[in-house]
Amino acid sequence: MDHLSLFETFNTEGWLHLPGTTVSLREIPWNQHPAFDGVELKHLVTAKETGGQFSYHLVRIAPGKAIGSHVHQTQLETHEIIAGTGTCASNGAEWIYEPGVISILPTGLPHEVKAGPDGLCLFAKFIPALT
Repeated sequence: MDHLSLFETFNTEGWLHLPGTTVSLREIPWNQHPAFDGVELKHLVTAKETGGQFSYHLVRIAPGKAIGSHVHQTQLETHEIIAGTGTCASNGAEWIYEPGVISILPTGLPHEVKAGPDGLCLFAKFIPALT
């Protein structure tokens, strides 16, 4: 299975198991990012389900688009790259984003994520939850 197929499996055939409930990931809608063009979010687990402890999101960034420089003042953020390519710039460093890469962005650290020519698909996780 190629990486894009793996991402689409999560997107359309995946399941989320939480205490007391199971949800088809197909039923969770995609949302346009409120600030960044070409960026879509699927909010898998929100602060509501976890009492604010953490949140999980699928993220799709269109080819050549970016999540511009920003800071999460109260959340640690992780990225798990599933499909596509791109870069993450943070604290003077630039990391290559490709399937199999995991990055951890501590609280208060500015960062920017840019998709390559084939787009970029990742899991973003926040502790505590992104609200």
